Amino acid sequence: DKAPLSKSLLLVPSAISILLTLLFQHYQKFFVYNLQAVKEDFQIWRLLCGRTICLDLKDTFCSSLLIYNFRIFERRYGSRKFSSFLLGAWMLSALFDLLLVEITQYIFGITINTLPSGFLGPVFALFVPFYSSIPRVQVTQVLGHFSITNKSLVYILGLQLLTSGSYIWILALSGLISGICYNSSILKVHRILCVPRWVAKIFSWTLEPVFSSAEPTNEVRVGMGATVDIQRQQRMELLDRQIMMSQVAQMRRQRQQQGGMINWNRLFPPLRHRHNANYQDHRPSEQGIPPPTEVSEEQVARLMEMGFSRGDALEALRASNNDLNVATNFLLQH
Repeated sequence: DKAPLSKSLLLVPSAISILLTLLFQHYQKFFVYNLQAVKEDFQIWRLLCGRTICLDLKDTFCSSLLIYNFRIFERRYGSRKFSSFLLGAWMLSALFDLLLVEITQYIFGITINTLPSGFLGPVFALFVPFYSSIPRVQVTQVLGHFSITNKSLVYILGLQLLTSGSYIWILALSGLISGICYNSSILKVHRILCVPRWVAKIFSWTLEPVFSSAEPTNEVRVGMGATVDIQRQQRMELLDRQIMMSQVAQMRRQRQQQGGMINWNRLFPPLRHRHNANYQDHRPSEQGIPPPTEVSEEQVARLMEMGFSRGDALEALRASNNDLNVATNFLLQH
């Protein structure tokens, strides 16, 4: 839902890759990312074909899962801004591919004629905003020392994709560099390499009705569950949050009738020791009550993208003094 471009990148290249592997193997030569043919024979069309369709089904599977996880950026930025990022990363990574191949040949004497095919440069470039803008939330710990977060699976998929070919590290490095360059506020690349508004409107009129999905109405939105057990756990957590919020609303009404304020230390035990100086016997003094915290709309939007309601996000951020990590941990644990 709200990610037609991600859906098209997930379905169309994957379908073509499967057809080329199973039925039309004699056409695979047109989708080989042959740098020698590009440099010597000026076959520029290979940059388009070779850098769009994967010829290895394992690369197709891993890149499709990564695109599915990165759909959050299209929902956050919109299809036009997301497509501008992909276009800019695709063009910059093509340039960096050629530069890295030349540097490798100059330093190590290794001649590289072909690289792994597929939409891999922009996929690796998406790790840059994923690392910088998606909050890290600890889910559990392994052996008491190694933390498992909500981002661990995505990084594992990236490592799996990185080890699928001998020279795929060049694509990964060029993708990361292009993502950093595009996100840089100093270089201003995003102002140059962007999709024009009229082009975005054309694709919105023609392709978006084909790949758009209606928002589900039969079930409550509980996020992404891979198994029945996970979905059941998510529904239980959602019910727990709803019960907690109803208790918050009831206590707020009671406090308003009494002319007081909500004792957030009772409702948020993990935050109990944040302002110990202002509390005695677990009750705030009238003079030590802090003013209401102004909540950042950007942080509210991040929590809503994780599947929480706006009311839950507002209450958690206010109670945690606008600390995104503390608010996220509380919403996940309650």
